[in-house]
Amino acid sequence: MKVLKMLGLMLMVAAVLVAGCTTPESAEATPTQTPAVNTIVETAQDAGSFTTLLAAVDAAGLTETLSGEGPFTVFAPTDDAFKALPEGTVAALLEDPEGELKDILLYHVVSGDLLAKDIASQPDAMTLLGKRIRFDATDGIVVEGANVITTDIICSNGVIQVIDAVMLPKGNIIETAVSDGRFTTLVAAVQAAGLATTLSDEAKDFTVFAPTDDAFEALPEGTVDTLLEEPEGQLTQILLYHVADGRYMAADVMAMDTIETLQGSALTIDASDGVMVDGAIIIITDVECSNGVIHAIDAVMIPPEA
Repeated sequence: MKVLKMLGLMLMVAAVLVAGCTTPESAEATPTQTPAVNTIVETAQDAGSFTTLLAAVDAAGLTETLSGEGPFTVFAPTDDAFKALPEGTVAALLEDPEGELKDILLYHVVSGDLLAKDIASQPDAMTLLGKRIRFDATDGIVVEGANVITTDIICSNGVIQVIDAVMLPKGNIIETAVSDGRFTTLVAAVQAAGLATTLSDEAKDFTVFAPTDDAFEALPEGTVDTLLEEPEGQLTQILLYHVADGRYMAADVMAMDTIETLQGSALTIDASDGVMVDGAIIIITDVECSNGVIHAIDAVMIPPEA
């Protein structure tokens, strides 16, 4: 009997030792995701809904780029998105594929992999055109007014985010003011004061309260000529008094009592009847630019120290 008990005890010890030295059969291997094998261009070709985009990419000489190593994130307008453009737009762009068409296409491409979760967690991204696109994830994902309708199509050299509209690049503050035609005196003053480079910086945001040509003409005769004689003096201070750091839309301005300027003094906001800034009436709001926003005003504002 003692021999049987001893034999049973030895068997139990052996079983424990064997169990301790054996890798558990129940441990599951972590599944690995099969890497994508098709490039962005090949994936778009297979989808069948990007024929216009692919034709434009080819015409602009970007097929090789988007077939390269990358990685790139392409915000890809569908064929329906291109059809929604005014009649003749695509044909006109294809007449000069290395010009505006190429710029528009580069405006749809960001360097690196941007998944939907990344887009939702950041305000903007710099495109290959050198201009930013802005994101809004408050209700779905919107990129510069275009809805992302299909997310995260993984490719071997990046990712495709499908959008329902073609995005058109905005000009920066200087480009926008020049093309508008109502700010010729302001633009000339900014250039004379050496501020054009600052207000063209695509990596920053500014809010400009921009006096129109009529506003400058309302100044006492000879004022502008006198200021231009020493552009880096009082003229610079006046111009900086019209610029705030950051992008403040009209709704933001109306909710503020004051706003700090690059000149160092604060502007007083009065939204009791329309919107006034230091006594100047904002006559045009929310002219969006790639690096901020312009609000047109009907008077030139003079800083307290001037």
